[in-house]
Amino acid sequence: MAVLILGDIHANFSALEAVFDAAGPVDAVWCLGDTVGYGPQPNECVRWVREHSAATLVGNHDLGCLGTISLSNFNREARIANEWNGEQLTPEHREFLTSLTPMAQVNDEVTLAHGSPRDPVWEYLLDTEAAAASFGHFTTPLCFVGHTHQPVIYTGAEEDGECSATIPTDQLVLKLQSNKRYIINPGGVGQPRDGDARAAFALYDAENRTVTFRRAAYNIRRTQTLMLDNGLPEILAARLSFGL
Repeated sequence: MAVLILGDIHANFSALEAVFDAAGPVDAVWCLGDTVGYGPQPNECVRWVREHSAATLVGNHDLGCLGTISLSNFNREARIANEWNGEQLTPEHREFLTSLTPMAQVNDEVTLAHGSPRDPVWEYLLDTEAAAASFGHFTTPLCFVGHTHQPVIYTGAEEDGECSATIPTDQLVLKLQSNKRYIINPGGVGQPRDGDARAAFALYDAENRTVTFRRAAYNIRRTQTLMLDNGLPEILAARLSFGL
């Protein structure tokens, strides 16, 4: 089974469309949360996720847009964007996002978490120490996470409890080993933060036990124009050009 793994779409429909086109035929889509926030097309992105994703999480920005968590936890630009996104959401799409959880086990092999298995709403997995602590909070061999907008592979060895980190490049194919466990971030679709402006995603092949990391170029100018036309902060539009 081929699964498209998406994270942090952030209301960037142009990036989402480019990813889906680049991915090619897949059997399922799993979304790691933060479908909205920051970007200019929240309803289009939620509608797409509702139609295509078999497993969808809620992220901290989704919760902020819904008013479920306080916007005081976000910086000024994120607050402005989340308030605007929340005002745009249709009642149907608000209901859908409200029904979601920030962590879910989809089968015997895979767990999904927005932030981390230890704290699925807020924790950023940015180092091996945090990742090592998270391995104790899920039981499956593999966990996909989002939130940081940065692709990374954390590998845990069952025999010694050690954890290592690898930064994957575009087109890298990871062969999953049966004696190891993994926490994998595919990177951000709508707002990458690893210095590469292209949308990031991953393809999980359950049968062959591989994860392939991919990037997709998209019409950044179109997203930026829509953001500025709707009064969203200029800095949020500008950063898309640099993948920051």
